[in-house]
Amino acid sequence: MSQTLATPGVYIEEKNAFPNSVAGIPTAVPAFVGYTEKARRDGQSLINMPVRINSLTEYHNIFGRGTRTTFNIQSASDSEDFDIQVGGKGYKVVPDSSSRFIFYDSIRLFFANGGGSCYIVSVGTYNASGEASASSSNKDAKGKDAKAADTKASAPKPNTISKKALTDGIQSLVGEDEPTILVAPEAVMLDEGDCYSLQQEMLTHCGFKMKSRFAVLDVPNGNKARTYDKNDVITRFREGVGSNFLAYGAAYYPWVYTSIVENEEVDYKNISNIDVLQDLLNKEAEERAANAKKADEIKAEVKKLDQSGTDAESLSQTLNVVSPSFKKVMQGIRTHLNILPPAAAMAGIYSMVDGERGVWKAPANVSVNSAISPVIKLTHDDQEDLNVTVTGKSVNAIRSFVGEGTKVWGARTLDGNSQDWRYVNVRRTITFIEQSVKAAAKAYVYEPNTSGTWVLVRSMVSSFLNDIWRQGGLVGLTPSDAYEVNVGIGSTMTPNDVLDGIMRITVKVAVARPAEFIVITFQQKMLEA
Repeated sequence: MSQTLATPGVYIEEKNAFPNSVAGIPTAVPAFVGYTEKARRDGQSLINMPVRINSLTEYHNIFGRGTRTTFNIQSASDSEDFDIQVGGKGYKVVPDSSSRFIFYDSIRLFFANGGGSCYIVSVGTYNASGEASASSSNKDAKGKDAKAADTKASAPKPNTISKKALTDGIQSLVGEDEPTILVAPEAVMLDEGDCYSLQQEMLTHCGFKMKSRFAVLDVPNGNKARTYDKNDVITRFREGVGSNFLAYGAAYYPWVYTSIVENEEVDYKNISNIDVLQDLLNKEAEERAANAKKADEIKAEVKKLDQSGTDAESLSQTLNVVSPSFKKVMQGIRTHLNILPPAAAMAGIYSMVDGERGVWKAPANVSVNSAISPVIKLTHDDQEDLNVTVTGKSVNAIRSFVGEGTKVWGARTLDGNSQDWRYVNVRRTITFIEQSVKAAAKAYVYEPNTSGTWVLVRSMVSSFLNDIWRQGGLVGLTPSDAYEVNVGIGSTMTPNDVLDGIMRITVKVAVARPAEFIVITFQQKMLEA
């Protein structure tokens, strides 16, 4: 009893009956870094301020939605694919800019694939800050021209995706302990060199600065087929991503056709050169209309495209019915918008698999929700070089199987030749155990470095590992086969360690590895009498 007994009486002393226990940390809490519609809440800027959300509704309330991507209708050459054909000539729908904001659609893809709690780091909005204001010469002007000038002058300037902004957003996560996965969907919208530089920064952040996170990467130009030459997308990715901290990241190829962007989200306002669209639709009306009266009725609807005050949704629905070419243009736009890199979907799949089976289950052989098909159809032979390569930089395949849909068909880290860190689930399981034990061990800081404390620590860690073994996360017929915990003088410490105030704990675990290659041997058996 710590108190001094000086007065006769009855004293009560309570003792803890149970030792401290290790509480497993959350394993799948992604941090997404990118551009949002809004980056202000209650008058305060949210730029580079990690915000935890639990649903897409929360995202809408805080960060808004997506931005309208505009497209240009261009003539297609004889050798090119085209979206529509009018008057014997082909036309294709082309994005006005190769760099577009895909963050919002990626977040939707994350939640569609089982995502839950996550952190959002907004690095900026779709429009640059410091919007231009009307000049002083317009302030005293009168009439429609002045009003138009004011509107034009005050129009927000479009922002551009910046490597520095995304890097600053990643740096802002250093002070957060909870995120375990890092995703920057818009990295692939940067120039190729900047993308690789940012991805190297992501791996450094996860494997060197934090040592507690896992980067999920996309392959730049992953919507293109492999060429197996110096310009091959996978070869360039392997060269560009570097060689540091590869065990703390995984990459996925190819991109996927999704159904995230719905028909109602696309209308004629996604077309920047409306005059070209009007010409095409007028020609189509003249060619295909049943009679002159019907053609004039269609042309009257087409004329509304450049008139102010037109109900965009209503007019688009009308033109979808009366004009096959307009419908194909809208389908072409939606197809472009629905081609998305798969990293955000994979973050959702990590979350789902962790919740259902545990972090030790490989996040593979799982369907990708809201995905119609991979952009590039890979074969068994195509995947051979992705999975096993001399460089060791494995890239996981997204493949389509007849009757099964689109599936994740790979579970390797970028450190594919490492016996220790080859598999995503092994790397993430070890991180889970490390961080869980680290958090629990804080309770023993400044406790006496004696055998009594060592027994408590060994019991606490062993109990935690036993629970994981029972759930199938560790391999072994008995607990002693699956894990081993040592602490004490003669096994992990020297007398000098005790004098220096150091308690050393050694934990050995046999983590479950995926059955990546299943070999079934068949042999004929002689008939027995």
